[in-house]
Amino acid sequence: MDSEKIGGLIKDIRNKNKLTQKDFADKYNVTYQAVSKWENGKNLPDITLLKQICNDYNINFSELVGEENKKKINKLYYIVPCIIIVAVTIILFINSNNTFEFKTISTSCKDFEVTGSVAYDSKKSSIYISNINYCGKEDNTIYNKIECTLYEKKDNIKQEISKEEYNDNISLQDYLKSFSIKVDSYESSCKVYKDDSLYLEIKAYLDDNNMKLFEIPLSLDKTCK
Repeated sequence: MDSEKIGGLIKDIRNKNKLTQKDFADKYNVTYQAVSKWENGKNLPDITLLKQICNDYNINFSELVGEENKKKINKLYYIVPCIIIVAVTIILFINSNNTFEFKTISTSCKDFEVTGSVAYDSKKSSIYISNINYCGKEDNTIYNKIECTLYEKKDNIKQEISKEEYNDNISLQDYLKSFSIKVDSYESSCKVYKDDSLYLEIKAYLDDNNMKLFEIPLSLDKTCK
């Protein structure tokens, strides 16, 4: 899809309806920063959201993206998780010429839902977390910084694997919408992971002296061979 064309269309819709970027963002439950990126052609709305915008303002979605692109996009929308797993598998196979196995990552934490996987052989592993949903109590707090750390706990000692940091005003839900972690060729093989040894730690800061901490234990669907 032509991101500049769609961005210009969204800006035109917003201006004609006398909406600020925040007004438009609130209408579609996104951040005003996301709307700004759409209008500048730096990003595109989710395909479902784009359809909704077209419906709301009587725009022909098929003409906007092209019928051929529409079919491709719709198909990709449903099979993206499969594509990710297949792509990771192919890359790992080509790079190492070994057969990798996969384990699904989940969590027992009642406030979060996690989607991810570990690809591994006898020497190393790669970790991919593609989605986190916060399903705890509604939290509309705007934090000025959010840190998310993936670590492995060994004998009560935390070993950091990967860390992501966002330094801008954002809610926890909006931060998690675009969150993902990918760690290639992690030194530990799957065999050494003990039950619930992997954790995600989320620190949401209101300021330097006020921080909310979430610790999310991660589990693999089966014991590694």
